[in-house]
Amino acid sequence: MTRGPGASTLARMSLPTDKRGSRVLMVGAAFVIIVAGFRIAAELMVPVLMALFLSLLSLPPLRRLKALGVPNPLAIALVVTAVTLSILLISAVIGGSLTQFQEQIPLYQERLQFLFSGAMSWLHERGVQVDLAMLTSAVDGAAVMRLAGNTAGSLLAALSNVFLVILTMVFMLLEAQSMNGKLRAALGDPKADLSGFAQAAERVQKYLAIKAVMSLITGTLATLVCVLTGVDFPFLWGLIAFLFNFVPNIGSIIAALPPVLLALIENGLGSAVLVILGYVLINTVIGNMLEPRLMGRRLGLSTLVVFLSLLFWGWVWGPMGMLLSVPLTVVLKIVLDHSTEFRWLAVLLGPGEEYLPN
Repeated sequence: MTRGPGASTLARMSLPTDKRGSRVLMVGAAFVIIVAGFRIAAELMVPVLMALFLSLLSLPPLRRLKALGVPNPLAIALVVTAVTLSILLISAVIGGSLTQFQEQIPLYQERLQFLFSGAMSWLHERGVQVDLAMLTSAVDGAAVMRLAGNTAGSLLAALSNVFLVILTMVFMLLEAQSMNGKLRAALGDPKADLSGFAQAAERVQKYLAIKAVMSLITGTLATLVCVLTGVDFPFLWGLIAFLFNFVPNIGSIIAALPPVLLALIENGLGSAVLVILGYVLINTVIGNMLEPRLMGRRLGLSTLVVFLSLLFWGWVWGPMGMLLSVPLTVVLKIVLDHSTEFRWLAVLLGPGEEYLPN
Protein backbone atom coordinates (compact mmCIF):
# COMPACT_ATOMS: atom_id res chain seq x y z
CA MET A 1 0.00 0.00 0.00
CA THR A 2 1.47 3.31 -1.08
CA ARG A 3 1.53 5.99 1.59
CA GLY A 4 0.86 9.63 0.76
CA PRO A 5 3.38 12.36 1.37
CA GLY A 6 4.26 12.94 4.98
CA ALA A 7 3.70 16.12 6.93
CA SER A 8 7.26 17.25 6.34
CA THR A 9 6.81 16.83 2.60
CA LEU A 10 3.58 18.86 2.61
CA ALA A 11 5.27 21.60 4.58
CA ARG A 12 7.99 21.87 1.95
CA MET A 13 5.50 22.12 -0.93
CA SER A 14 5.03 25.69 -2.21
CA LEU A 15 1.37 26.65 -2.51
CA PRO A 16 0.47 28.79 -5.55
CA THR A 17 -0.12 32.44 -4.76
CA ASP A 18 -2.03 34.89 -6.90
CA LYS A 19 0.20 37.94 -6.67
CA ARG A 20 -1.75 39.72 -9.37
CA GLY A 21 -5.01 39.36 -7.43
CA SER A 22 -3.37 40.66 -4.26
CA ARG A 23 -1.97 43.61 -6.16
CA VAL A 24 -5.40 44.44 -7.61
CA LEU A 25 -6.94 44.31 -4.13
CA MET A 26 -4.25 46.58 -2.72
CA VAL A 27 -4.62 49.08 -5.57
CA GLY A 28 -8.41 49.04 -5.14
CA ALA A 29 -8.13 49.59 -1.40
CA ALA A 30 -5.66 52.43 -1.91
CA PHE A 31 -7.99 54.01 -4.48
CA VAL A 32 -10.94 53.90 -2.07
CA ILE A 33 -8.85 55.45 0.72
CA ILE A 34 -7.54 58.22 -1.58
CA VAL A 35 -11.03 59.05 -2.88
CA ALA A 36 -12.38 59.14 0.68
CA GLY A 37 -9.55 61.49 1.62
CA PHE A 38 -10.33 63.72 -1.38
CA ARG A 39 -13.97 63.90 -0.34
CA ILE A 40 -13.18 64.72 3.28
CA ALA A 41 -10.60 67.34 2.27
CA ALA A 42 -12.83 69.02 -0.35
CA GLU A 43 -12.67 72.43 1.35
CA LEU A 44 -8.89 72.34 1.05
CA MET A 45 -8.43 70.47 -2.23
CA VAL A 46 -10.75 72.62 -4.38
CA PRO A 47 -8.97 75.95 -3.63
CA VAL A 48 -5.58 74.26 -4.12
CA LEU A 49 -6.65 72.90 -7.52
CA MET A 50 -8.00 76.30 -8.48
CA ALA A 51 -4.63 77.80 -7.52
CA LEU A 52 -2.88 75.14 -9.64
CA PHE A 53 -4.98 75.88 -12.73
CA LEU A 54 -4.58 79.64 -12.23
CA SER A 55 -0.82 79.15 -11.91
CA LEU A 56 -0.67 77.18 -15.16
CA LEU A 57 -2.70 79.89 -16.90
CA SER A 58 -0.40 82.57 -15.45
CA LEU A 59 2.88 81.02 -16.61
CA PRO A 60 2.73 82.25 -20.27
CA PRO A 61 2.09 85.94 -19.37
CA LEU A 62 4.68 85.61 -16.59
CA ARG A 63 7.27 84.43 -19.13
CA ARG A 64 6.38 87.31 -21.48
CA LEU A 65 6.87 89.85 -18.70
CA LYS A 66 10.25 88.33 -17.82
CA ALA A 67 11.24 88.34 -21.51
CA LEU A 68 10.54 92.09 -21.52
CA GLY A 69 13.04 92.52 -18.71
CA VAL A 70 10.62 92.68 -15.78
CA PRO A 71 12.21 91.18 -12.62
CA ASN A 72 10.69 87.87 -11.51
CA PRO A 73 9.21 89.15 -8.18
CA LEU A 74 7.60 92.16 -9.92
CA ALA A 75 6.29 89.98 -12.77
CA ILE A 76 4.70 87.59 -10.27
CA ALA A 77 3.21 90.54 -8.35
CA LEU A 78 1.66 91.96 -11.55
CA VAL A 79 0.18 88.63 -12.62
CA VAL A 80 -1.16 87.83 -9.15
CA THR A 81 -2.70 91.32 -8.87
CA ALA A 82 -4.51 90.83 -12.19
CA VAL A 83 -5.80 87.42 -11.09
CA THR A 84 -6.91 88.79 -7.70
CA LEU A 85 -8.85 91.64 -9.30
CA SER A 86 -10.52 89.14 -11.67
CA ILE A 87 -11.53 86.90 -8.75
CA LEU A 88 -12.95 89.86 -6.81
CA LEU A 89 -14.91 90.99 -9.88
CA ILE A 90 -16.35 87.50 -10.43
CA SER A 91 -17.24 87.24 -6.74
CA ALA A 92 -19.05 90.59 -6.89
CA VAL A 93 -21.04 89.54 -9.96
CA ILE A 94 -22.01 86.18 -8.47
CA GLY A 95 -22.77 87.52 -5.00
CA GLY A 96 -25.08 90.28 -6.23
CA SER A 97 -27.03 88.22 -8.76
CA LEU A 98 -27.12 84.93 -6.87
CA THR A 99 -28.93 86.28 -3.81
CA GLN A 100 -31.65 87.89 -5.94
CA PHE A 101 -31.98 84.80 -8.13
CA GLN A 102 -32.38 82.40 -5.21
CA GLU A 103 -35.07 84.65 -3.74
CA GLN A 104 -36.98 84.49 -7.04
CA ILE A 105 -36.86 80.68 -7.45
CA PRO A 106 -40.23 80.04 -5.66
CA LEU A 107 -41.90 82.62 -7.93
CA TYR A 108 -40.36 81.03 -11.03
CA GLN A 109 -41.55 77.62 -9.83
CA GLU A 110 -45.14 78.89 -9.53
CA ARG A 111 -45.01 80.38 -13.03
CA LEU A 112 -43.62 77.15 -14.46
CA GLN A 113 -46.44 75.20 -12.81
CA PHE A 114 -48.94 77.63 -14.34
CA LEU A 115 -47.38 77.20 -17.79
CA PHE A 116 -47.45 73.41 -17.48
CA SER A 117 -51.12 73.51 -16.44
CA GLY A 118 -51.97 75.70 -19.43
CA ALA A 119 -50.11 73.37 -21.79
CA MET A 120 -51.92 70.35 -20.33
CA SER A 121 -55.31 72.04 -20.78
CA TRP A 122 -54.44 72.82 -24.40
CA LEU A 123 -53.49 69.17 -25.01
CA HIS A 124 -56.61 67.84 -23.26
CA GLU A 125 -58.82 69.98 -25.50
CA ARG A 126 -57.27 68.16 -28.45
CA GLY A 127 -57.72 64.71 -26.98
CA VAL A 128 -54.17 64.18 -25.76
CA GLN A 129 -54.14 62.77 -22.21
CA VAL A 130 -51.00 63.55 -20.18
CA ASP A 131 -50.45 63.02 -16.45
CA LEU A 132 -49.46 66.47 -15.13
CA ALA A 133 -47.95 65.10 -11.91
CA MET A 134 -45.79 62.63 -13.82
CA LEU A 135 -44.67 65.28 -16.30
CA THR A 136 -43.74 67.85 -13.67
CA SER A 137 -41.80 65.25 -11.70
CA ALA A 138 -39.90 64.19 -14.82
CA VAL A 139 -39.26 67.75 -16.03
CA ASP A 140 -38.44 69.77 -12.93
CA GLY A 141 -37.47 73.22 -14.14
CA ALA A 142 -36.96 74.49 -10.61
CA ALA A 143 -34.38 71.74 -10.04
CA VAL A 144 -32.43 72.99 -13.05
CA MET A 145 -32.45 76.52 -11.65
CA ARG A 146 -31.42 75.27 -8.22
CA LEU A 147 -28.51 73.38 -9.83
CA ALA A 148 -27.36 76.59 -11.54
CA GLY A 149 -27.68 78.48 -8.27
CA ASN A 150 -25.83 75.81 -6.30
CA THR A 151 -23.02 75.72 -8.88
CA ALA A 152 -22.57 79.48 -8.74
CA GLY A 153 -22.79 79.32 -4.94
CA SER A 154 -20.09 76.65 -4.79
CA LEU A 155 -17.81 78.77 -6.96
CA LEU A 156 -18.49 81.77 -4.72
CA ALA A 157 -17.64 79.69 -1.64
CA ALA A 158 -14.37 78.57 -3.24
CA LEU A 159 -13.50 82.10 -4.34
CA SER A 160 -14.43 83.52 -0.93
CA ASN A 161 -11.22 81.97 0.37
CA VAL A 162 -9.24 84.30 -1.89
CA PHE A 163 -6.32 84.47 0.52
CA LEU A 164 -5.69 80.70 0.38
CA VAL A 165 -6.04 80.55 -3.43
CA ILE A 166 -3.75 83.53 -4.07
CA LEU A 167 -1.15 82.55 -1.47
CA THR A 168 -0.96 79.01 -2.88
CA MET A 169 -0.70 80.42 -6.39
CA VAL A 170 2.19 82.72 -5.37
CA PHE A 171 4.16 79.82 -3.90
CA MET A 172 3.50 77.71 -7.01
CA LEU A 173 4.77 80.47 -9.31
CA LEU A 174 7.87 80.95 -7.15
CA GLU A 175 8.56 77.19 -7.24
CA ALA A 176 8.05 76.94 -11.01
CA GLN A 177 11.44 78.53 -11.71
CA SER A 178 13.36 75.80 -9.87
CA MET A 179 11.18 72.86 -10.92
CA ASN A 180 13.54 71.59 -13.66
CA GLY A 181 16.48 71.50 -11.24
CA LYS A 182 14.39 69.67 -8.65
CA LEU A 183 13.26 67.07 -11.19
CA ARG A 184 16.84 66.42 -12.31
CA ALA A 185 17.95 66.10 -8.68
CA ALA A 186 15.07 63.71 -7.97
CA LEU A 187 16.04 61.60 -10.99
CA GLY A 188 19.69 61.59 -9.86
CA ASP A 189 20.93 62.87 -13.23
CA PRO A 190 21.88 66.56 -13.61
CA LYS A 191 21.72 66.16 -17.41
CA ALA A 192 18.44 64.24 -17.52
CA ASP A 193 16.27 64.85 -20.58
CA LEU A 194 13.09 66.59 -19.37
CA SER A 195 11.61 67.16 -22.82
CA GLY A 196 8.74 64.77 -22.03
CA PHE A 197 7.82 66.74 -18.91
CA ALA A 198 8.16 70.01 -20.82
CA GLN A 199 5.93 68.81 -23.66
CA ALA A 200 3.27 67.55 -21.22
CA ALA A 201 3.33 70.84 -19.30
CA GLU A 202 3.13 72.82 -22.54
CA ARG A 203 0.11 70.83 -23.72
CA VAL A 204 -1.64 71.30 -20.38
CA GLN A 205 -1.02 75.06 -20.53
CA LYS A 206 -2.20 75.18 -24.14
CA TYR A 207 -5.40 73.32 -23.28
CA LEU A 208 -6.20 75.53 -20.28
CA ALA A 209 -5.35 78.76 -22.13
CA ILE A 210 -7.44 77.94 -25.22
CA LYS A 211 -10.31 76.62 -23.10
CA ALA A 212 -10.27 79.72 -20.89
CA VAL A 213 -10.32 82.09 -23.88
CA MET A 214 -13.06 80.13 -25.66
CA SER A 215 -15.09 79.96 -22.44
CA LEU A 216 -14.69 83.71 -21.94
CA ILE A 217 -15.97 84.37 -25.47
CA THR A 218 -18.84 81.92 -24.92
CA GLY A 219 -19.81 83.57 -21.63
CA THR A 220 -19.65 87.06 -23.14
CA LEU A 221 -21.83 86.09 -26.11
CA ALA A 222 -24.29 84.25 -23.82
CA THR A 223 -24.57 87.39 -21.68
CA LEU A 224 -25.27 89.42 -24.82
CA VAL A 225 -27.99 86.96 -25.92
CA CYS A 226 -29.68 87.19 -22.51
CA VAL A 227 -29.50 91.01 -22.54
CA LEU A 228 -30.99 91.24 -26.04
CA THR A 229 -33.84 88.83 -25.19
CA GLY A 230 -34.61 90.49 -21.86
CA VAL A 231 -33.72 87.56 -19.58
CA ASP A 232 -33.13 88.44 -15.92
CA PHE A 233 -29.62 88.11 -14.42
CA PRO A 234 -27.76 88.04 -17.78
CA PHE A 235 -24.31 88.30 -16.16
CA LEU A 236 -25.06 85.28 -13.96
CA TRP A 237 -26.03 83.18 -17.00
CA GLY A 238 -22.96 84.40 -18.87
CA LEU A 239 -20.81 83.25 -15.97
CA ILE A 240 -22.62 79.88 -15.89
CA ALA A 241 -21.96 79.53 -19.65
CA PHE A 242 -18.29 80.38 -19.06
CA LEU A 243 -17.98 77.73 -16.34
CA PHE A 244 -19.88 74.94 -18.07
CA ASN A 245 -17.98 75.46 -21.32
CA PHE A 246 -15.18 73.56 -19.56
CA VAL A 247 -17.55 70.54 -19.69
CA PRO A 248 -17.74 69.40 -23.34
CA ASN A 249 -20.80 67.87 -24.99
CA ILE A 250 -23.33 68.36 -22.18
CA GLY A 251 -22.02 71.50 -20.47
CA SER A 252 -23.57 73.84 -23.03
CA ILE A 253 -26.96 72.14 -22.59
CA ILE A 254 -26.84 72.51 -18.80
CA ALA A 255 -25.80 76.17 -19.12
CA ALA A 256 -28.62 76.96 -21.58
CA LEU A 257 -31.51 75.45 -19.59
CA PRO A 258 -31.93 78.16 -16.89
CA PRO A 259 -32.00 81.18 -19.27
CA VAL A 260 -34.31 79.31 -21.67
CA LEU A 261 -36.74 78.56 -18.83
CA LEU A 262 -36.54 82.15 -17.58
CA ALA A 263 -37.19 83.48 -21.09
CA LEU A 264 -40.21 81.17 -21.35
CA ILE A 265 -41.54 82.30 -17.96
CA GLU A 266 -40.96 86.02 -18.42
CA ASN A 267 -41.42 86.71 -22.13
CA GLY A 268 -43.12 83.68 -23.66
CA LEU A 269 -42.28 80.98 -26.17
CA GLY A 270 -40.85 83.31 -28.83
CA SER A 271 -38.20 84.67 -26.47
CA ALA A 272 -37.28 81.15 -25.33
CA VAL A 273 -36.81 80.06 -28.95
CA LEU A 274 -34.54 83.05 -29.59
CA VAL A 275 -32.40 82.14 -26.56
CA ILE A 276 -32.16 78.54 -27.79
CA LEU A 277 -31.10 79.69 -31.26
CA GLY A 278 -28.53 82.05 -29.76
CA TYR A 279 -26.96 79.35 -27.60
CA VAL A 280 -26.99 76.82 -30.45
CA LEU A 281 -25.24 79.31 -32.75
CA ILE A 282 -22.62 80.16 -30.10
CA ASN A 283 -21.79 76.55 -29.32
CA THR A 284 -21.82 75.49 -32.97
CA VAL A 285 -19.32 78.16 -34.00
CA ILE A 286 -17.09 78.03 -30.92
CA GLY A 287 -17.49 74.47 -29.63
CA ASN A 288 -17.68 72.59 -32.94
CA MET A 289 -15.64 74.75 -35.31
CA LEU A 290 -13.24 77.20 -33.68
CA GLU A 291 -12.16 75.32 -30.55
CA PRO A 292 -11.33 71.94 -32.20
CA ARG A 293 -9.31 73.74 -34.88
CA LEU A 294 -7.23 75.59 -32.26
CA MET A 295 -6.89 72.73 -29.81
CA GLY A 296 -6.56 69.69 -32.07
CA ARG A 297 -8.26 66.32 -31.78
CA ARG A 298 -5.62 64.73 -29.52
CA LEU A 299 -6.88 66.67 -26.50
CA GLY A 300 -10.40 65.32 -26.96
CA LEU A 301 -12.13 62.96 -24.55
CA SER A 302 -14.61 60.17 -25.02
CA THR A 303 -18.19 61.25 -24.32
CA LEU A 304 -18.54 58.31 -21.94
CA VAL A 305 -15.38 59.38 -20.09
CA VAL A 306 -16.73 62.94 -19.79
CA PHE A 307 -20.02 61.67 -18.38
CA LEU A 308 -18.37 59.30 -15.90
CA SER A 309 -15.88 61.95 -14.77
CA LEU A 310 -18.78 64.34 -14.19
CA LEU A 311 -20.54 61.76 -12.03
CA PHE A 312 -17.41 60.79 -10.11
CA TRP A 313 -15.95 64.23 -9.36
CA GLY A 314 -19.42 65.66 -8.82
CA TRP A 315 -19.95 63.01 -6.15
CA VAL A 316 -16.55 63.72 -4.59
CA TRP A 317 -16.58 67.54 -4.62
CA GLY A 318 -20.12 68.57 -5.54
CA PRO A 319 -20.83 71.17 -8.27
CA MET A 320 -17.24 72.43 -8.23
CA GLY A 321 -16.10 68.85 -8.82
CA MET A 322 -18.26 68.76 -11.95
CA LEU A 323 -16.58 71.92 -13.24
CA LEU A 324 -13.09 70.65 -12.46
CA SER A 325 -13.76 67.09 -13.68
CA VAL A 326 -12.97 67.55 -17.37
CA PRO A 327 -9.83 69.72 -16.92
CA LEU A 328 -8.56 67.15 -14.40
CA THR A 329 -9.27 64.28 -16.81
CA VAL A 330 -7.64 66.10 -19.74
CA VAL A 331 -4.53 66.76 -17.64
CA LEU A 332 -4.46 63.07 -16.69
CA LYS A 333 -4.83 62.08 -20.36
CA ILE A 334 -1.94 64.35 -21.39
CA VAL A 335 0.32 62.90 -18.68
CA LEU A 336 -0.61 59.32 -19.64
CA ASP A 337 -0.04 60.12 -23.32
CA HIS A 338 3.61 60.95 -22.51
CA SER A 339 4.11 57.67 -20.63
CA THR A 340 5.17 54.61 -22.63
CA GLU A 341 3.81 52.27 -19.95
CA PHE A 342 0.34 53.83 -19.62
CA ARG A 343 -0.23 55.32 -23.07
CA TRP A 344 -2.90 52.68 -23.69
CA LEU A 345 -4.99 54.34 -20.97
CA ALA A 346 -4.74 57.67 -22.80
CA VAL A 347 -6.06 55.95 -25.94
CA LEU A 348 -9.03 54.58 -23.98
CA LEU A 349 -9.80 58.04 -22.58
CA GLY A 350 -9.81 59.61 -26.06
CA PRO A 351 -12.77 59.88 -28.46
CA GLY A 352 -11.42 57.09 -30.69
CA GLU A 353 -12.74 58.59 -33.92
CA GLU A 354 -9.69 57.36 -35.84
CA TYR A 355 -10.50 53.76 -34.83
CA LEU A 356 -14.04 53.71 -36.23
CA PRO A 357 -14.61 51.20 -39.07
CA ASN A 358 -14.89 52.71 -42.53
